[in-house]
Amino acid sequence: MNHDLGEFLRSRRARVRPDDVGLPGGGRRRVPGLRREELALLAGVSVDYYMRLEQGRTPAVSDAVLDAVSRVLRLDETERAHLRNLVRPARSRRSAPRRVRTGVLRLLESMADVPAFVLGRRTEVLAWNSLAGALYGFDDAAPEMRDSARHTFLDPDARSFYREWDTVAADQVAFLRLDAGRHPDDPLLAALVGELSVKDATFRELWARHAVLEKTHGTKLLRHPVVGDLDLDYETFRLPGEPDLALCVYTAPVGSPTQERLRLLASWSAPIGG
Repeated sequence: MNHDLGEFLRSRRARVRPDDVGLPGGGRRRVPGLRREELALLAGVSVDYYMRLEQGRTPAVSDAVLDAVSRVLRLDETERAHLRNLVRPARSRRSAPRRVRTGVLRLLESMADVPAFVLGRRTEVLAWNSLAGALYGFDDAAPEMRDSARHTFLDPDARSFYREWDTVAADQVAFLRLDAGRHPDDPLLAALVGELSVKDATFRELWARHAVLEKTHGTKLLRHPVVGDLDLDYETFRLPGEPDLALCVYTAPVGSPTQERLRLLASWSAPIGG
């Protein structure tokens, strides 16, 4: 991941057309998007300085320069934060396997009517309630497959389970990219990226795009093998005191077909005599 800064900046330059920023776009161009010289001019820095930035040879970049480059490249807030993480890598820190505290586990089980789970580093699912287990099959899955990225790219049923698999796949890779910027020397993350890159061509293509995305809220369109199609809204909440852990909750409108199918799934998965 040592070249991520340069590759990220080049990928963002490639998507900005000269006429987007008031420059003439005519003539033949060797590369798509902005040239280094054009970006440097618009950001108010020398070409040599910007080239050293792309090469990771400017250890003390000011906030003003990063803001100027971000403005020219039209970065959103998540991309701006990712750029800062790449320029100023976090110090290496060893961390024990994450454990979900008891209060959060109780909270999960109290949410009996909605699927809910805790997502940790590297898209690993660390804890879940009964309905989320029935929805995703967490209880029966091998431990390494209780990982959103591995499930998306390596589970042979994932492409039928996710009705919009292409969107889910792109989002998963963007989440991992953001995590890589926050933890640039994580060997387990590097191993996961390497495994998925070797085993799935789509992952390799998406990883090369350098897109980043924060998990917040949205919609998941699923096709469950027992209850059929589910149109679920999700919300993501970072746990207080645990910035690397997120509580993900799926909901459906009251009276909707999806809510009725969730109730059917809950009854289908309930223990006999329970």
